[in-house]
Amino acid sequence: MTLKKTPLFEQCEKIGCKMVPFAGWEMPMQFSSLIKEHEEVRKNAGVFDISHMGILLLEGKNAKEALQTMVPTDLFRIGEGEACYSVFLNQNGGIIDDLIIYDLGVNNEDKEQLVLVINAGTTDCDRQWLESNLKSKNISISDYKQGGSLIAIQGPNSRKVLEEICNESLLQLPRFSHRRIQLKTNQDYPTSSIFIARTGYTGEDGFECLLPPNSAQSIWETLINKDLQPCGLGARDTLRLEAAMHLYGNEINTETTPFEAGLGWLVNLEMPSDFIGRQALEKQAKEGIRKKLIGLQMETRAIARKGHKIMKDLEDIGHITSGSWSPTLKKAIALAYIPIEFSEVGTELQVQIRNKEEMATIVKKPFYKKSKV
Repeated sequence: MTLKKTPLFEQCEKIGCKMVPFAGWEMPMQFSSLIKEHEEVRKNAGVFDISHMGILLLEGKNAKEALQTMVPTDLFRIGEGEACYSVFLNQNGGIIDDLIIYDLGVNNEDKEQLVLVINAGTTDCDRQWLESNLKSKNISISDYKQGGSLIAIQGPNSRKVLEEICNESLLQLPRFSHRRIQLKTNQDYPTSSIFIARTGYTGEDGFECLLPPNSAQSIWETLINKDLQPCGLGARDTLRLEAAMHLYGNEINTETTPFEAGLGWLVNLEMPSDFIGRQALEKQAKEGIRKKLIGLQMETRAIARKGHKIMKDLEDIGHITSGSWSPTLKKAIALAYIPIEFSEVGTELQVQIRNKEEMATIVKKPFYKKSKV
């Protein structure tokens, strides 16, 4: 299969990035060292090419009401210029995908507009799921990315970095808000209207910007010339793991519900609207969950990886969903599913790594939380 390339592929390759196949794309894995990239985002700021993500536009007279039938989060809590994190569910309450929903307001044809940012590996399936459930509601679904680039600038100094480029204050752009701005690039592409959101996947303050290919290439090179650290998928994964953020296919899938995954805050059962999976979640809310996503800290330098078994008193009770060395904590950490009766913080467990049982302790999530300024 021929891998797709992002508009920034040549720019990444030019500075020596290690490229890997990911969700049908050839993506940057590492530019310098994973630890250096990770630490730069925690201490300063870094830039990521995340153009592989799927971005869809929903348009229609009652687009928000229509989409509400497909997600458990109350979409009427957000207004124009705001966004929310949510999930698509099947009838059993299992998670089909997680996504961010951006409210663009009403266009000049009096149609509501919503932008959905979805996972690269589930883009086609998600679009088919939307089309099958919204076909009778007169809602149009289109590709909002249109060959453009999605760039993430993440870290405590990300606002300062972006303000220098757009020559505009972003202080009044709160977390999970978004707007369009005119971005000055270079003489060939003097201005460009870009979609900018204060969102991210690192546990730090940050922004995600959708812009045309030529503008993206110009901005990328400007940032690199300013010595901003380019970062790959490797650092993105360790950063999100420290923040205990979910990865689809690992912590969440069609066999896990929001309650089991610690995403109960996304579920608004108090709203009157019906949605796919509501009945299953109402039952689980009443009866309780049987398994739970927990955080583990290894007591040795052994690193737990996805699929490793978790033991308690010689009994196999669960499995690791994600694990890595934490550059910030200088310890190995992991996320895992185990039965609810073993999930209390402080419980000691064993992880089977290379036929050896390594000690681990359940700790509170997230493993890392950014300092408040």
